[in-house]
Amino acid sequence: MNGGHFLLGFGVYLLLMLAISYLVSRRQHSSEDFLLAGRNVSARLTFGSTVATMIGTGTSMGAVGFAYNHGWSGMLYGIGGAVGILLLAWLFAPLRRLRFVTMSEELSYYVGANQWVKQGSAILIFLASLGWLGAHIIGGALYLSWATGIELLYAKLIIGLAYTFYVMIGGYRAVLWTDSLMALLLFSGFLLMSYAAVQAIGGLAHVSAVLAEAKHNGLISDIGLLPALSLSVAVAVGVLATPSFRQRIYAARNVGTVRRSFIYSGVLYLAFAALPALIGIAARVLAPELNNHQFAFTTVAVLLLPGLLTLLVLLAGLSATLSSASSDAIAAVAIVMQDLYPRITGSVPAPARAIFCSRLAVLLVSALALVLALLTDDLIRYITGMIATLLAGIFVCALLGRFWLRFTWQGALAALAGAIITSLVLLNHPGWLAYWGNPCIPAVAVALLAAVSVSWLTPPVAISRQQALAQINAARDNTFTAPPLAERSSSRAETT
Repeated sequence: MNGGHFLLGFGVYLLLMLAISYLVSRRQHSSEDFLLAGRNVSARLTFGSTVATMIGTGTSMGAVGFAYNHGWSGMLYGIGGAVGILLLAWLFAPLRRLRFVTMSEELSYYVGANQWVKQGSAILIFLASLGWLGAHIIGGALYLSWATGIELLYAKLIIGLAYTFYVMIGGYRAVLWTDSLMALLLFSGFLLMSYAAVQAIGGLAHVSAVLAEAKHNGLISDIGLLPALSLSVAVAVGVLATPSFRQRIYAARNVGTVRRSFIYSGVLYLAFAALPALIGIAARVLAPELNNHQFAFTTVAVLLLPGLLTLLVLLAGLSATLSSASSDAIAAVAIVMQDLYPRITGSVPAPARAIFCSRLAVLLVSALALVLALLTDDLIRYITGMIATLLAGIFVCALLGRFWLRFTWQGALAALAGAIITSLVLLNHPGWLAYWGNPCIPAVAVALLAAVSVSWLTPPVAISRQQALAQINAARDNTFTAPPLAERSSSRAETT
């Protein structure tokens, strides 16, 4: 495929995203509009955005590449993701009624609006959002570098700038529209690729023979039960604790809207799980000497499809990384504007400057994520290690807090610390890491044990959850609606 043609197509795609962002940006009047699209997101937009994010970097690069090496085990990513989104719909969709803006607000609500938990979890959630952004930059850069021959470093810079511009202009509303438009292209691209790949190796009847010859005997037998379970759990925990999925709950029109969207997304993604595996299996047959398994998707596209379709499919894969990145960027910016900025500066931006400050926060977030992306090129290892380290404790806090009233702020901090320490220990012991596959299950287990033990040993939360919610609402309303400092000073003078 001609690299110049791909760059031209990519440029046209970016211009379209920028145009959409500009059109929707004219409806922004407050920080809440920029971060949550006015809390009036429809079921269709939520569904489209969710599908686009789930069929993102981890699927198009990670799951296909994993299937290249391990056959049907490539389905584990889709199974874990489907379980995660269905549990999210069942367990956490009702949080829409509580009008949270960030996940740190939610976690502090469970433990009496405790500021230690809010600020500590805000930092971890911010780092997790940066981690996901880094993963999407890596995935997009791998696409771009492979298709055009651009050095990977420069490809990462291009991808980072690409999503930054249209998120800065249009905010969360632009993310929802661009994601939804790309979801159809993404799903169509995978269907087309799967059909072409299966036909190229002789049809479905020959898939079993291909796997038997490569000694890939089943869903889990190729990598072992515990690593297989560990991978699926890591993906499910990632969905349940990733801030961008919570952002969809907080921004939805109502509970029913987001729940239906998540259920439809989960069922679709479960049915979709076999497609990346089929593409990876076919790639193993068609290109058995592939140096980097993460290029399996792109290799099959070039080998099997005519020029124009190859261009469209590769653009679909690249748009998958950008759609995922844009959602995580907004989640990170929400943490900056709602939790970190007021804590650092001691004040909030005036309403007239809130959107401008949010756009500056997009720049900051993108720059930090780019730094993380420069540290590694191994997508699956990066994602699973990041999930265990940053998200396992958050997942435990969210799960216990949602259903256990005896949960305390000390238990929450113990869970966060326990998950981080456990994950870092396993990541630095190759033998243990090989046994488990990734650190997620041990990190969740230790975090759960620490949270329950410390919560029983410490006093119960002193205030009710209704009182905690009132405190959080008051703090949030001040953040979004506080008048400029001069107006507040004038008001105090008049009162005096």
